[in-house]
Amino acid sequence: MAKIITDRKSPALGVAKLRGTLTKTRYVVLGKEADKGLLFRLFLYLLLIDIAYIYLNPILYMITTMVKNAGDLIDPSVSWVPRQVFTGTLKDAWAKLHYPKWFSISLTLSVSVAVLQTFSCAVAGYAFARLDFPFKNFWFVCLLLTFVVPQQVLILPELLAASQLHIMKTYYPIIAPALFGHGLKGALFVIIYRQFFSTQPKELEEAARIDGAGVFRVFLRVMLPLSRPAILVVFLFSFVWTWNDYYTPSMFLLGAKDVPLSMGVSQINAAITQQAAQTGPSLFDEPLKMAGSFLIILPPLILYLFAQRWFVESVERTGLVE
Repeated sequence: MAKIITDRKSPALGVAKLRGTLTKTRYVVLGKEADKGLLFRLFLYLLLIDIAYIYLNPILYMITTMVKNAGDLIDPSVSWVPRQVFTGTLKDAWAKLHYPKWFSISLTLSVSVAVLQTFSCAVAGYAFARLDFPFKNFWFVCLLLTFVVPQQVLILPELLAASQLHIMKTYYPIIAPALFGHGLKGALFVIIYRQFFSTQPKELEEAARIDGAGVFRVFLRVMLPLSRPAILVVFLFSFVWTWNDYYTPSMFLLGAKDVPLSMGVSQINAAITQQAAQTGPSLFDEPLKMAGSFLIILPPLILYLFAQRWFVESVERTGLVE
């Protein structure tokens, strides 16, 4: 009798074990939640690798091209990894860009604009977020219009004003707008600050006003120290965009001898065109352009490598991802 009962229970136990194994396998492959399974993670990593390749491929191609010698450039079998590292093209690009001097110009210009925009846009963003003043919504719409209108539409009156003030071929037309919360992408930075200040509790300001603090003291002592994530985001965005900006310097510094690195590629192209007209095209024309481009983008890349952790955290805390 006991043997018959055991035989009846054995298939049931086997089915239960099989169901448990299938359930565990399903949890491993699909996960208890949609974003916890192995299948989802494989898809996510595959997507991230594809995106990383799209962004890294031009940089890798740039680096491998600029370090090839004449033999590797001619040989069709050499695609990515050169047989020998050749630094002559990089040295030539360094000389044509006047790298130490133009680098200092770009650094000074980018840091000056970033610092001014970081503070002036914070003031404007705090005013739109916390203060009440006449026609507040109207002025905010005007701010949005400055963000929507292309820079090419506004460049003509800016050039006329700079010409009348006799500040053409100087850096003042690039730095001065940042002092008033304008400049390159200034409207976006004001919106970032407005979004951040709008999320802060009003009790902080009320407590400061009870202690006798005015508007400027509340902003400088209470709200501005809390806005470190927004400050970091605005500073990095402003620095990188000013560093990479070619259009504005090319308008105001046309014909100037000392220019930022962002205009370096056009200078190299002009030198290559002049040399090709005299002696014909060279095998190193393309590697020279690649070397010049690499020297221009190298400082922002280094900055991002060191600041990416704080940058990502600050973007999340400012509400830009919402």
